[in-house]
Amino acid sequence: QVQLVESGGGLVQAGGSLRLSCAASGTIVSLNVMGWYRQAPGKRRELAAAITKDRRTTYTDSVKGRFTISRDNAKNTVYLQMNSLKPADTAVYYCNVRQPIGPREGYWGQGTQVTVSS
Repeated sequence: QVQLVESGGGLVQAGGSLRLSCAASGTIVSLNVMGWYRQAPGKRRELAAAITKDRRTTYTDSVKGRFTISRDNAKNTVYLQMNSLKPADTAVYYCNVRQPIGPREGYWGQGTQVTVSS
């Protein structure tokens, strides 16, 4: 089992910034992919950003140029720096990690609320 602890969510005005962190612990073999998903009220959960172990990144179009995902492999931690936040970014953000063993869908954090006011 892998446990994920998220932090960094909160309330911010439009144009502001937040930094999310997610630390993994437990039976860690190789955190091949670490990512952040988000789910807004009434919408499906979507991938916001992901990063591989060799630091290849992918972003959903709506956050490109504003969000930056990074990771510290020594600390088994992934970060999401969110700048120029918009009300449309309001959602619960979930950390997800995948490794060669365990559930195919990976492990999920408990979620952290990000609210952007206009």
